[in-house]
Amino acid sequence: MKKTLFFVTALFTGAVAFGQTTEVKEADGTVVTPQAGDWAVGMNAAPLFNYVGNMFNGSTGNTLNTAFVNQTPQSANAIYGKYFVDENTAYRGQLRLMQRSGTSIVLTDTNTINSTPSYVEDKYKQSGANVVLGFGLEKRRGHNRLQGYYGAEALITFGGVNPKVKNEYGVALDSVNIAHGGAVNGRVIEAKGGATFGVGVRGFIGAEYFFAPKISIAAEYGWGLSYAKTGERTTKTQYYGFENSSATTKTTYEVETKTGKSSSFGIDTDNFGGAIRLMFHF
Repeated sequence: MKKTLFFVTALFTGAVAFGQTTEVKEADGTVVTPQAGDWAVGMNAAPLFNYVGNMFNGSTGNTLNTAFVNQTPQSANAIYGKYFVDENTAYRGQLRLMQRSGTSIVLTDTNTINSTPSYVEDKYKQSGANVVLGFGLEKRRGHNRLQGYYGAEALITFGGVNPKVKNEYGVALDSVNIAHGGAVNGRVIEAKGGATFGVGVRGFIGAEYFFAPKISIAAEYGWGLSYAKTGERTTKTQYYGFENSSATTKTTYEVETKTGKSSSFGIDTDNFGGAIRLMFHF
C-alpha cells in the first residue's frame, strides 16, 4: 500500500511541471478563462440533465452512475470550490457539514367499543450527521476554451446511513397491547452507533469547456484508494412474552443486540460521483 501511495503521489506531482494554459479573451477583451486570484464555486449539473432527459424518454436509461471506490465521499450536497494561484494552478476543496433530526408522530385509535376515536400518540425520533472534507491541487493546460486538468486530492468522510433512533410509545407493552407499535415480533426502543469513518486519496484528470466568460462545464475521472470503517451498532428492542426458557409468566422485557464492526479497503477508478460540474469563476 505504501508503494502504491508513493506511486500516485509521484505521478501527479511530477505531472504538474508540464501544465500550461493560454489566456483566452473575447473580441471586446473580456477574459474567458481563470486568472490568478480567481475563486470558483460549482454545482453538479447531472440532476439538471436528468430532468431534461426525463421530459423526453420517461426517465428510461438516463441515470448517471455514482462511484468512488466504495465510499462515494464526493457527496452531491458538498460545497465545492477552487482558488487559482495562477492560470495554471488551483487549490480545490469540498465541504459538507450536515446535522439532521426529526420526529414523526403516529396516532393510533385504541377505541374498539364504539366509533368515537380515542387516540394514543407514538413518537419516532431520528438524528444523524454527515461530514465531508476534501482538499487537493489541480493543474491545467489548454490553448482555447477547452482545457484539460489533472491533479490529486485527499478526502475524509464521517457519518453514514445509520441514524440514531429513539422511539416513545403511547401505551405500555402488555397482553392487551401486544401488537401496538408492531410489537408482535418486538418493537424498537432505541438504536445508536454504526457511523462510518472513511479516508481516500485519488488522482484525477478531466476536461473543462468555457462556453461563456468565467462559466464552464466540466467532467472528470480518477483513480483512488479508500479505507472505510463502520463502528458497532446497538439496538434495544422491547418484547412481551416469556423472557427465557425457564420463565413461567409472560412479562415485558428488553433485549439489547449488537452488530459488529466492519472495515473495507479499495482501489478503483471513479467518475467523480457521476458529476457534470457547472463552474462559476469570480
